[in-house]
Amino acid sequence: MQHQEEPAYQLVQKIHKIIVNSSAPTKMLQDIAKVLGSAFRVDCCSLVTVSTEVSDEAMCAHWCAPENLESPQPKEMFSTEQHLNLPIMECASETLTIEDILTIQKSLAIGRPCLPLTIKAILATPTRFAGKNNGVIGLIKSQPYNWTDSEKHLLKAAESACAIAFSQVAQARHIGYQNQYLQTCVQHQSLIKQLTILSRSNLELNQMLQLALASTSEALRVERGLLILLKYTDPLFKTRSKKQIPKAKATVVGEWSRETENSYNNYSETFDNSFFLADCGLCQRAFLDSEKPLIINDETDLQDTLTIAPVLALEVLPALLLMPLEIQGKVLGFLVLQQAETRDWQSAELNIVEMVCAQLSNAIIQTQTLRQVQTLVDERTAQLQRSLEVQARLYEVKRQQTEQLQKLNDLKDEFLSNISDRLRHPLTRIRMAIRNLRQMGQLNERQIKYADMIEQDCTDEINLINDLLTLQELETHHERPQLETTDITAKIYHLAAAFDTKLADKGLSLALDLPDSPLSVQTEGESFDRILQELLTNASKYSEHDTVVHLQAAHQVNQQVDQVIIKVSNIGRGISEEEATYIFDRFRRGKGRWTPGTGLGLALVKSLVQHLNGSIAVESLPIEDSSLSQISFTLTLPQFFP
Repeated sequence: MQHQEEPAYQLVQKIHKIIVNSSAPTKMLQDIAKVLGSAFRVDCCSLVTVSTEVSDEAMCAHWCAPENLESPQPKEMFSTEQHLNLPIMECASETLTIEDILTIQKSLAIGRPCLPLTIKAILATPTRFAGKNNGVIGLIKSQPYNWTDSEKHLLKAAESACAIAFSQVAQARHIGYQNQYLQTCVQHQSLIKQLTILSRSNLELNQMLQLALASTSEALRVERGLLILLKYTDPLFKTRSKKQIPKAKATVVGEWSRETENSYNNYSETFDNSFFLADCGLCQRAFLDSEKPLIINDETDLQDTLTIAPVLALEVLPALLLMPLEIQGKVLGFLVLQQAETRDWQSAELNIVEMVCAQLSNAIIQTQTLRQVQTLVDERTAQLQRSLEVQARLYEVKRQQTEQLQKLNDLKDEFLSNISDRLRHPLTRIRMAIRNLRQMGQLNERQIKYADMIEQDCTDEINLINDLLTLQELETHHERPQLETTDITAKIYHLAAAFDTKLADKGLSLALDLPDSPLSVQTEGESFDRILQELLTNASKYSEHDTVVHLQAAHQVNQQVDQVIIKVSNIGRGISEEEATYIFDRFRRGKGRWTPGTGLGLALVKSLVQHLNGSIAVESLPIEDSSLSQISFTLTLPQFFP
């Protein structure tokens, strides 16, 4: 067997060497055909590629012995319908599928017209790469011949190497198609870029449309381009169904022609450049089916179209693509691309045409809209000028009224300050007089009772006046708080001790929930004390008997900001959502609440909290199986630590 394997090894090595050293696919197949033809001493060797998904076109390479090329013999037709068991053709492979048989027959039919000899004997085999047929090797003799087993084995040995060659040919063709596709994409991208630049330029509409038409026609390599716009007689037609042809005039606003031997420049000058839509059957067909382009390549595509606008010149340029310019259901016109030869438009090219039409439609609408807007702007500008003059006069009146209101507000503050001092002075004298009478010991028991009532009323009125003055100062002066580092834990313990007796008299108790370590904050001590006093006073007033008032304090970090949270909770009648909206307003109290008070406590709390750059909120949660609720006032203060 050694004498049979050595030629096969050498033949495969020669084929591999050709594959490695060849740069052109056609030259590589021809060299391989020559090597095979010489090795088998046949009259002709044929290599035919199998059509793939990349290309339906098969590629052939032939080698013929020199004596067959010098004196060509008459060609004998070879029928692809002949079966493999006929004497004329044998296969190197013992196992063949139906697909293999069809592949061989098809390749012989493709390669036969190129052979200058009479075929009397054929030895063929299909090549496989990655499990699929990718070519056929055909050894041909012009005289009857019986192929030996060694020749069949040798051809079978060369099959895998030839399969690699066919694969490289297919890959090279695929790369060629890809390069062609990329070149087309680059041209299309260049067109899109040009159109984008044109759409953003300050050119007149007709000038921009003409440049866009020229760029599109050149990029798509047509011989002539037209841009036709419609002017509707009925302006309301755009709101109607497009089942009927409207009365509209079509006008050629742009034309481009390629410079050729048979130039079509200014062809439309021979005819009127405008016509009615009803006078052109092609435009009517495109109008009624505006969602896709109308393509005409020959007379059969014209169907029953009887009338065609002369400006389209179909007798000179019969191949035509007509694409409507449509936006929001309204056809603005048509883009026409023409050439003399029939053209099979690719989907990518049609997508480009649709994109161009969309951009042109947008440009037309934008220009029309801008004109309308400019007219409207001019009218509105004049109206605005008149309005500004009126507003200037009203502003002057408003300014004078504001100054008067400010003066009245200042007078009100001054009056409130003066009257508060005048009210506070006699009340203080009355309270001092009562205290003096009590110290003198000249009052009986009944008189002491009345004196206590008068003194308490004086104290309440003085506190009311002081609260009013404090609120006025907080709302008008907006002074910065005098901050100091304060251990609020100690302050809370001190205030709690002061309120224990007051709460115990009403059957209440105070529970504290404070951190173990001191809780320091930079705040204004006097304002902080007053806030806690008012919150505890409010809790003592509105708590149910034999309940507990809870006071909690804690430190938290919210969005990288250190804060101190203080929460005062008690059990009592619930606060409705409506009451929660005005509970911090002056002199506003909950409905049905008859507990004595001035109605300034929570208003003062809110003003003091805002003075300390904090916030306060109220929450009322009903207690299950009870008519009572848990009312919580939550105070949030910044720590002001760097």
